[in-house]
Amino acid sequence: MSRLAKKPIVIPEKTDVTVSGSTVTVKGANATLSRVFHPAVRIQNENNAISVSLSGTSQKLKPLVGTTVAHIKNMIVGSNKPFEKNLVVEGIGFKADIKGNILTLSLGFTHPVLVTIPAGLTVSAVKNVIKVSGPDIEAVGQFAAFVRERRKPEPYKGKGIRYENEVIRRKQGKKTV
Repeated sequence: MSRLAKKPIVIPEKTDVTVSGSTVTVKGANATLSRVFHPAVRIQNENNAISVSLSGTSQKLKPLVGTTVAHIKNMIVGSNKPFEKNLVVEGIGFKADIKGNILTLSLGFTHPVLVTIPAGLTVSAVKNVIKVSGPDIEAVGQFAAFVRERRKPEPYKGKGIRYENEVIRRKQGKKTV
């Protein structure tokens, strides 16, 4: 069993956790999140704490326990305070703009790149900084990675889309003789 699963997950105040079979629903101050977990993982809500254990003894299913605990902790945190990722758009003429639920990126191509913003996420673009926030950590990370993939930062000039605290290792250009 993982070290995470040995301690029960304490439920904070103003947060309601409902367990029915392998479905866990977390209702917090800002959002309600629901997720279905593997049936081999037993999830119990007792005395304002959640305990997670493995129902069988299969070696292949042991990693699921720690993963389940991490998912439940992220659901509890995300239902009370949204997760955030910031992306920086660098380059001459590179910019980001939002119209409705479509993120328009000008990234040096002959055409603008249009990205549809998924439901449940809040995206804002101010001065070449794209801020992605939402209650589900996986959705926030997946959308931020998808936007970054449209134009990864290149190592010579650093142009492209990068995470706010990401360090790009720069290469030296060609030398003239």
